[in-house]
Amino acid sequence: MRRVTVHITLKEGVLDPQGKAIQESLNSLGYEAVEEVRVGKYMELMVEETADMEQRVKEMCDKLLANPVIEDYRFDVEEAEVL
Repeated sequence: MRRVTVHITLKEGVLDPQGKAIQESLNSLGYEAVEEVRVGKYMELMVEETADMEQRVKEMCDKLLANPVIEDYRFDVEEAEVL
């Protein structure tokens, strides 16, 4: 079993109203050094290891997890810890 971590962010140039709202709130709380905030998504998937696992994860990201028109993504695969 593998743990796949997926990080999804808006592409450069895509407006991020949620990030802007957070940045303005931080500034109003006295954190004026924060000049920009970009909000993204983080997901963990437990995936059975197969020969084409990474290609399948890429397909999952392209078809459902991310919107490739406005979002970029990257993923990391690691051995899942057994508890």
